[in-house]
Amino acid sequence: MSASIDLDAYLDRVGWHGGTAASYDTLAGLLRAHVAAIPFENLDVLLGRPLRLDIEGLQAKLIVARRGGYCFEQVTLFAAVLEQLGFAPARHSARVVLVNPPATAPRTHMFLTVPLAEGRFVVDPGFGLLAPRVPLPLQAGAKVSLGHDTHWMAHDGSFWVMRAQTPEKTVDAWVSTLEADNPVDFEMANHYTSTHPASGFVNRLMLRALTPDGSVAVMNREVTFRRGGAPRTVTLADRRSLRALLVEHFGFDLPEVERLRVPSIPEWD
Repeated sequence: MSASIDLDAYLDRVGWHGGTAASYDTLAGLLRAHVAAIPFENLDVLLGRPLRLDIEGLQAKLIVARRGGYCFEQVTLFAAVLEQLGFAPARHSARVVLVNPPATAPRTHMFLTVPLAEGRFVVDPGFGLLAPRVPLPLQAGAKVSLGHDTHWMAHDGSFWVMRAQTPEKTVDAWVSTLEADNPVDFEMANHYTSTHPASGFVNRLMLRALTPDGSVAVMNREVTFRRGGAPRTVTLADRRSLRALLVEHFGFDLPEVERLRVPSIPEWD
């Protein structure tokens, strides 16, 4: 059992006013609310700040300060909430295969599986732009759609694969053997992901927030707005523009980003 969560504060943060019984409806509702309210972001990594995975630190950042976070932060918090509500989530690591094949991809992602009366479900609120907003049945080929998003699990040899349908193609997002991992395993993975010179999170600015009618995603200086139809992309002029974007679409102000250094944006140095 994780350390105690201030459930009232969390539920207020994500805007969930539904039931809290350990059921599918609660799990699905909480997941949608969490992904809609808490953005994906790696700003603390780029600011050189240690990323805490203890419950006290996560509550201070994601709930009280109304910040976002990346997978280890979001999933650790969500798992603690589920446990306090009576669910029994298992924590797993995955190899992200958007760029590299499994043989060269380290275990730099965290997700959950949750057993329910209806079956076992994959829950992944921390995968940024491709994060599923609904629990995925752990059944090969069982597609689940919400709005324009479609995800499903597939088998590939010894791996389970999370797949997503984008407007352009089918994407293999990550692979996992579904081995249950311990908190110390995620501490190690978090340290690598947030500090190693080869980590994408150390080298690139990556943000994503849902809006009432779509989403806003940032990769370095490129900002993509999706509102039903074709995406619209604009380029951030400078760090002040980034700060304004955070206030308008991500729900928090972070003055420190005006001195943010991003290795893949050399013109900002």
